[in-house]
Amino acid sequence: MSTSDDDLTRDAFLGGRLHLRQPCEGYRAGIDPVLLAAAVEARAGQSVLDLGTGAGTALLCLGARIAGLELTGLEVQPRYADLARRNAAENGIPARIVTGDAGRMPAELKARAFDRVIANPPYFDRSRGTRARDPEREMALGGALDLDGWVEAGARRLAPKGRMTVIQRADRLPELMGAMAARLGSLRLRPVAPRAGRDAILVLLEGVKGGRGPARLEAPLILHGPGAHAGDGDDYAEEARAILRRGEPLA
Repeated sequence: MSTSDDDLTRDAFLGGRLHLRQPCEGYRAGIDPVLLAAAVEARAGQSVLDLGTGAGTALLCLGARIAGLELTGLEVQPRYADLARRNAAENGIPARIVTGDAGRMPAELKARAFDRVIANPPYFDRSRGTRARDPEREMALGGALDLDGWVEAGARRLAPKGRMTVIQRADRLPELMGAMAARLGSLRLRPVAPRAGRDAILVLLEGVKGGRGPARLEAPLILHGPGAHAGDGDDYAEEARAILRRGEPLA
């Protein structure tokens, strides 16, 4: 499906350091891929694979924070893959975007091993939920590959001691934890809660290929300050604001 600029918005991320074109309708990135990118510890010269890169939000947020990474994105929907290429070019961030399915890994990626793999898999189990009317949004929300398949695809592409980082809804943690623990070690879990004292809504989970360290449950990232939100400005807590507005890493 071709896309004209009339069908796109141009949205600011990281306080305006990054501007990304997204469809007016269909899947649109929120803060989740920004948090995913912030959770990745990497250094110049390392390689990163983003499974299901969409319009490139997580990959390019990471590239904006850490220069000199070798960035690769895999996206099954051609329109979003084209947007990711355009977004990378317009922001001056070198990135290779491959059109293909994580469940049937393209040969050009099967031959590679990466230092980091990141993924923001579809959040909903479509065996339990209602399908979205927009087919592109449905693919982003549900998709054809289950969580175990996403983790399997990512773990296979990791170099020894490479790290895979995934963001997912908190209610799918048992499924995600089981898939990660079966293939990776030294797991680190970071809950993401809307406010202090509230249940987590998201989790960030990282595992190391060949890792043998103990699992770690880290203090939650609190998104919003205390009290009800009032006025037009955001009410992000300081750590969340540093990530979302200034492009800083997750502490």
